[in-house]
Amino acid sequence: MSLALDYSGFKTLLLAAALPPAPLLLLAAWGGWRLRRGRRFGGAMLVLALAGVWLSGTEAVGELLSRAAGQPALLRPAQVDALRGHQDGAVLVLGGGVRRLAPEYGAGAPTRITAERLAYGVWLARHSGWPLGFTGGIGWTAGELKQPEALTVARVAAQDYGLPLRWAEASSRDTRENAARTLPLLAAAGVKQVMLVTHEAHMRRALRAFEAEAAPLGLRVLPAPVGLREDALGSFDDWCPSVDGFARVRYIVYETLAWWAGR
Repeated sequence: MSLALDYSGFKTLLLAAALPPAPLLLLAAWGGWRLRRGRRFGGAMLVLALAGVWLSGTEAVGELLSRAAGQPALLRPAQVDALRGHQDGAVLVLGGGVRRLAPEYGAGAPTRITAERLAYGVWLARHSGWPLGFTGGIGWTAGELKQPEALTVARVAAQDYGLPLRWAEASSRDTRENAARTLPLLAAAGVKQVMLVTHEAHMRRALRAFEAEAAPLGLRVLPAPVGLREDALGSFDDWCPSVDGFARVRYIVYETLAWWAGR
């Protein structure tokens, strides 16, 4: 196994240090060190860090961060049904990663993020009557993949959902390339409206990239976010750490960093 610190390895290391809980654990260690040596604010820093570790794993904090970042509006089922009469649209699902080999299937499989997006994209395609497309190659940090995401997802869409992809763009490595390499294909096929499917945390960044590419082509982009919650603040469970809460907080922090970085 090679441990060479190439671009993908450096990016992975940087993200590991920047995303929760790493900064909070470092703060806790610093607070503990100061407390042990009788330095000021050591106890307060330790308590603050431990409280942050708890809260960074909750659905409630994930929801609050999502709202603060600018949560996209939900695309209601009635709105989707109203699009059925328009024949110039397409549903486009953005890739979110695949597993190179899922042993239980004996083949590659979508990650949870991609599977959620694909399931919603299939639902949208069937309710609107619009054809389905997918965009995703081998990402910058996905060096272990042997084939692009789009090929795995095309197989799953056809075999598991019975809905073959009309478009499968397989060369893009990030969100900006998703937009730059897919929208011209759709425009050449006569598409005028694109329902863009991605997670709510990613939608703001995706819209920035897609709307910039869509404007010169005369395309309209309709955000179709997945992963929204109607109420994630109403129960005690929402304030308790969970796997889903931890994943959501990390994802929103990651997308916020990517937005600030202009990626």
